[in-house]
Amino acid sequence: MSARLAVLLCAALLWIGPSQRARALELTFYYPIAVGGPIARLVDQLASDFEREHPGIKVKPVHAGSYLETLSKAQTALRAGQGPHLAVLLASDLFSLIDDDLIVPIGDLIPEGEREAWLDGFLPALLANSRAQGRTWSVPFQRSTVVLYWNKAAFRDAGLDPERPPATWDETVAMSGRLTRRDADGHVVQWGMHVPSSAFPYAMFQCFATQNDARLASPDGTQAMLDQPAVIEALAFWTDLSRRHHVHPPGIVEWGTAAQDFLQRKVAMTWVTTGNLAFIRDNARFEFGVAMLPAHKRRGSVPGGGNFYVFRNTTPEERAAATTFIRWATAPERAARWSIDTGYIAVTKAAWQTPAMRDYVARFPAAAVARDQLAHVEAEFSTHENQRVAKAFNDGIQAALTGAKTPAQAMRDAQREADRLLRPYRP
Repeated sequence: MSARLAVLLCAALLWIGPSQRARALELTFYYPIAVGGPIARLVDQLASDFEREHPGIKVKPVHAGSYLETLSKAQTALRAGQGPHLAVLLASDLFSLIDDDLIVPIGDLIPEGEREAWLDGFLPALLANSRAQGRTWSVPFQRSTVVLYWNKAAFRDAGLDPERPPATWDETVAMSGRLTRRDADGHVVQWGMHVPSSAFPYAMFQCFATQNDARLASPDGTQAMLDQPAVIEALAFWTDLSRRHHVHPPGIVEWGTAAQDFLQRKVAMTWVTTGNLAFIRDNARFEFGVAMLPAHKRRGSVPGGGNFYVFRNTTPEERAAATTFIRWATAPERAARWSIDTGYIAVTKAAWQTPAMRDYVARFPAAAVARDQLAHVEAEFSTHENQRVAKAFNDGIQAALTGAKTPAQAMRDAQREADRLLRPYRP
């Protein structure tokens, strides 16, 4: 090699080297947002803020639709050897993601000396859907519980104490009867209450089932328990609200418009998640309250929403970068800020001790209701073949609500299909 050629080669290597070193490692992050709006902007801002503090890592959020659409898109891309590096997906999809060998246990990505303290920092009830086979596979991020919202002005108009929502099933029926208003022709202009039953019927129904002290699935995800007497009784109570007591809209109540119906005074009370809290807080033109759901045999709600997952189709460097982002996004100050901006639960204990969160709760005590209600939840319904089992369960619930089947028949049919799907996973 000539001296001149050697000099040129060295110069080329020196020119290429810094460019390669400056190139950030890019992570694709699937996030479940069906449309643009405040949440989409907040996620984009989260990624932008992280990149400023971590110039060697670039996070590309992909707003991939609903939870179901996001899961489907991730599965398809990953099976093709592509797809995201990390995602927020339903906590209840854990068993299906493990069965498809799509994820790695996030606990294993944390240094051993830091792992226990970091995981113990999350609210325990929110980790119930994160663990299987003795390992921690995901951690909470966008989590919520279903709570009761009530219109205090409507309570006053009905002669009810505006500071006292129903605390039991019997009080729910009695108060809803007084809150249901009809015009001169007998048409309902304001329902006493409603519970959305599209999109996630099984999750909303789990609230009734837990209140009736019923469990819906085994901890290992191999057994659904949908035809138990307490489950059927809980579904009968939900159907009776419309078909017998006439205080709840008949048929299916749409998830996407439930909060808006409450804001438009079409309903005086609603059960929806704290994921709607910021939206209702910012748009209500009347005084409203937020409370734990009423009890029957006990109190009960459901810890729904999404967790962070890291996918197996990643390099060690990508896994390390994804873990860095997840730990950064769930740090106390950011978990608190996310909760304040969205209404979702601040997922760590330390987040609730930050000055920002303490001040927010002092000004808006409703923000603490979901956290306090976590003392009364069970793990969200989750099994192997989760999407297919949940579909059978959802179909049964909706068949009962529309009157196509009795609650007993609907749950027997759902149980039969769940048994068929889960049989291969049992010893």
